[in-house]
Amino acid sequence: MNNNIDMFAKQVQSLHDRLTELYQDGKGSVQMEADLLLPIAFTQLGIASETLEVTEKKLLQQNEQVAAAEARVKAERQRYQDLFEFIPIACLVTDARGIIQEANCAAATLFNLKKSFLVNKPLTCFMALEERQLFRSQLTQLQELECMLEWTIRIQPRHGDAFDAAVTVASVRDCEGNLTLLRWIVRDITEQKRALLALESHDYDPSQDRPKHFYSKGEIISLEPEKIWLVCQGLVKLSTMNEDGTEVLIGLAGSSMPFSSSLTCLPTYQAITLSEKAELVCISLQEIAASPPLAQTILPQISDRLRQAELLLAIAGKRHVKDRLYYLLLWLKQQFGQ
Repeated sequence: MNNNIDMFAKQVQSLHDRLTELYQDGKGSVQMEADLLLPIAFTQLGIASETLEVTEKKLLQQNEQVAAAEARVKAERQRYQDLFEFIPIACLVTDARGIIQEANCAAATLFNLKKSFLVNKPLTCFMALEERQLFRSQLTQLQELECMLEWTIRIQPRHGDAFDAAVTVASVRDCEGNLTLLRWIVRDITEQKRALLALESHDYDPSQDRPKHFYSKGEIISLEPEKIWLVCQGLVKLSTMNEDGTEVLIGLAGSSMPFSSSLTCLPTYQAITLSEKAELVCISLQEIAASPPLAQTILPQISDRLRQAELLLAIAGKRHVKDRLYYLLLWLKQQFGQ
């Protein structure tokens, strides 16, 4: 764009110089020479006019292209801003000193302060007093490091209780390698730490913080292949059907026992509430796979179901009916008391 403008300016200057030259020649010439110079001047003016017209069209075209590019850049900027605003995790942009330049809605909620009051504030102000020295030390390290850093720090929001947070920060550098901006992600990990502490103390209950499902006696519980049911209260009968349509008992799920169609290869598998009221929670297999603490809690309960199934198979294998009934009642007494 600048090259074209310079070229246009040179062409205009060249035209001006040529006109001046023709004017000087015309002043110093006799009438006959002036008559000869006049057609030449018109020809030169015509050529120059056409050149200027072509150059003007090119400039107009490039101006349109520049305007379109500016519109695209503006739209991209707005799209980035919209995405930044609606990310459900607290995101901040600071300068190299940790002064907040941008903050999204989640950050304002996390720090309990309006976005307009967050901007131009040092991020250090929102750290617990005992953590500020460590935070300043981390900022100094970021001047030299180009990799993404993660650490845990204690956040002190405005007019709120301090909490543990996981901080992830990435540096932005200019073409000369100088640190210009820092991009931050801040996550409240209070609940995560509480769950880990509960696991360490063997008090973890996977039914906590999950919606409860209630069933009355005789209701059939819907089974989904990618989910596991966990009994919180009550008793659930698990059964299948043989070839003649007779129901076969394959398990009884009591408190803290899981069951799911994904835990069996039987083509027919049914779960029916035996107690007057049963309370259950549903946990997806994806969640169990993604959470080692949850998997460690569920696995022993699945093992209990496996042992129960093997015991029922052994009882069903008794030759005499009276023996099958006796050992079944004995097992019910030992496991459920009724």
